[in-house]
Amino acid sequence: MKVGFGDTFFKSLERLHRYEAWHNRMWRAITGDLWQFFKNIWRFRKELWDHRWWDYSYTVNMLRRSLIIMEEGMHEGMEIRETRSKKIEKMQRAIELLSHVRTDSFIEMAEAELGEIVHHEWEWEETEETTDNPLGEKKEKLYRLIDKDTPEEAEHNRKVFARAREIEEAEWKELWIIFQGQDYDKFNKDQEWNDQFDGTGLRGWWD
Repeated sequence: MKVGFGDTFFKSLERLHRYEAWHNRMWRAITGDLWQFFKNIWRFRKELWDHRWWDYSYTVNMLRRSLIIMEEGMHEGMEIRETRSKKIEKMQRAIELLSHVRTDSFIEMAEAELGEIVHHEWEWEETEETTDNPLGEKKEKLYRLIDKDTPEEAEHNRKVFARAREIEEAEWKELWIIFQGQDYDKFNKDQEWNDQFDGTGLRGWWD
């Protein structure tokens, strides 16, 4: 079999060669990539300012900001409305869950269900114990916090803290279910795909 090439093929190669030339790559970097870089700095300015390496919450903050930007862009995306709106709904829920992690508001949510935690003014009482003074002077007296909670108040507070922990664990699991997405192999082939799709699956969130 004889293979031939037309003039347009060689013109395309020539354009591709010019496109990959160093000066064109430099121009694209200045006019496109560099602008995008500074735009991203502005978008993530608060998260970048606050970011530290030693706590997962800072990583959560970066992820939350990225999803906020993505969710805003998806409203004008090219994807059909039926699937796009489902994805947007799950993005919004993921942002909400990440916001709860960011603000550590699980106690407040538990209090909304069970009632506020009982607080008393702190009072201290002197004990008979002493400790060595690091300055080498006489021993210092020790004090302990007076527990003013009644048995009923202590039990209520324990329930609120336990419920807060339950909410935190449940929302953390929900978040990763949203990110993981569905197993499409388990879809019923006799039903419409979109009727079974729920919008979850971080790997499918693109436009």
